[in-house]
Amino acid sequence: MSEKQKIKIGAVSYLNTRPMVYGMQDSAFLQEHELVPDYPAKVAQMLKNGDVDVALIPVAFLKELPEYYIVSDYCIASDYEVASVCLFSEVPVDQLTTVYLDYQSRTSVALAKVLMKEFWGISPQLIDARDESYRTKIEGTTGAVVIGDRALEQRRLSTYIYDLATEWRSMTSLPFVFAVWVSVKPMSKEWIEQFNAANAVGFSFIDEIAEAQKYPVYDLKKYYTHNISYKLDDDKRKGMQRFLDFLTA
Repeated sequence: MSEKQKIKIGAVSYLNTRPMVYGMQDSAFLQEHELVPDYPAKVAQMLKNGDVDVALIPVAFLKELPEYYIVSDYCIASDYEVASVCLFSEVPVDQLTTVYLDYQSRTSVALAKVLMKEFWGISPQLIDARDESYRTKIEGTTGAVVIGDRALEQRRLSTYIYDLATEWRSMTSLPFVFAVWVSVKPMSKEWIEQFNAANAVGFSFIDEIAEAQKYPVYDLKKYYTHNISYKLDDDKRKGMQRFLDFLTA
């Protein structure tokens, strides 16, 4: 298969995707596929623009696609505490007057807005962050939604940590799905089976993947086996639909 014919896969470049993309770095897989890593919102836009064929995209972005197909039994989700998607502050949530919103994921921001309105009952001023400097604004009555690897770092710095997956579970009794593998055109059954198999490989090597990161900030084995839940089961599909219902209400 020539370079031009390779299936392009938009893969999020966060620690939480490492188990899923582990098997995609196999030379046989890469003969037919090209991995294009970036942060979630950018990957989603690449899929919408047709720059990639398949992408791990934030669930909130699904409503912006006129047509889409979930092409994998794997996802980024959490049954309870996700650890890497949080609202951080120096005061309790009901004292916040301003909240900065992470620019890297629409789903986490949308989830934070749902929780503010439906669960916490607060209406602080919301500011869309533009770059990494926004984390320095977390002080006094100003908080921030931070996601990904930077959230794991922020856990060591902030007094109050509101885990958004935990709060969602408290509100709905459902798990929360942050991202799913999606295409905008149908993929063959054979390809989906191959892709699911590639997703599955890394879960036999969790110890090795965690150790390879050399990440002192957080216990990655705990992260991969306790915080993140990767199988897109019926409960997760219910949680995902409940979230999408909130966004369209």
